[in-house]
Amino acid sequence: MKARVIEHKLQFKRPAGTSRGVLNHRRVWYLVLEKEGRIGVGECAPLPGLSAETIPEVEQVLAALAADPDGFCAQADQERMPSSVRFALETALGDLEQAGTQILFPSGFTRGEKGIPINGLIWMGDLSFMKEQVRQKLDSGWRCIKLKIGALQFEEELAILKDIRSEYSADDVILRVDANGGFSPDQVLDRLGQLAELGIHSIEQPIAKGQWQHMAGLCRKSPLDIAFDEELIGITKREEKIRLLDTLSPHYLVLKPSLHGGMKGCDEWVELADARGMGWWVTSYLESDLGLNAIAQWTFLKQPHLHQGLGTGKLFTNNLDSPLEIRGEQLFFDPGKRFVFPGIF
Repeated sequence: MKARVIEHKLQFKRPAGTSRGVLNHRRVWYLVLEKEGRIGVGECAPLPGLSAETIPEVEQVLAALAADPDGFCAQADQERMPSSVRFALETALGDLEQAGTQILFPSGFTRGEKGIPINGLIWMGDLSFMKEQVRQKLDSGWRCIKLKIGALQFEEELAILKDIRSEYSADDVILRVDANGGFSPDQVLDRLGQLAELGIHSIEQPIAKGQWQHMAGLCRKSPLDIAFDEELIGITKREEKIRLLDTLSPHYLVLKPSLHGGMKGCDEWVELADARGMGWWVTSYLESDLGLNAIAQWTFLKQPHLHQGLGTGKLFTNNLDSPLEIRGEQLFFDPGKRFVFPGIF
């Protein structure tokens, strides 16, 4: 088997506000495997400041993989492999087996028969920008909206949510919020109480990760369901996952294969969550449509019951041409289309 790695810079259509600053572009690496005339491609998409691995670490591991892919695959410790590389390798190997079709998990989704319900994501920004996004989503018929909060004063963000609730009840529109760990332990319960009064479905990562004593108490006392995202980063061993879930008892897990141990790592999180009656949904991680495609196909096989977070691949001006398309509030795969990598390879 031969391998090569190609870096690609994804350009956002407009600056993307996050709790870690504003992103104008996004670096990803495509892992290309070749064997006996077949090709397989996977996407490696770490995000500085959030991924457990650093960019230099990712580049070093990818270089070792490209130099000796057979040896790397034979000797690699899956649990210790950087999550973004693990996901890229899983995807590239799966695509290699399917002769480069990018149909990794044949299903009703890849046959174009069924879609996956997804939430509409509202990006951080000034008040008018966030309100504009909300109105566009609601007018387009989205029933589940997720707002990233923390960019404005909490009172302004609360006002946006109140505006939505004045027009749409909790039965009409599901509202999720993501604080990205932005609340302090002394203010969080009061803020969760105000959010709960508006019928918010859940909040992702209300306080920063690693504060287990505070988080355990919060999960017990919160009037609002709590979902873990950042809290799962770097937890790769099964016994560590069990300890986290049994100690903190979150209501939901928000799973990102590029961030949480690849698809196999997320398989384990789903298994453990299901055994404890905890809910979960899957979110893409600002990958191009190549990574999003693999995540969506894998997610569909899990028979999810909730809206998933799989719409972020449409944020870039130089995304790949792909069979993925959003119709209404669902992500679909058009089997009549193929992936195209213009100017990449």
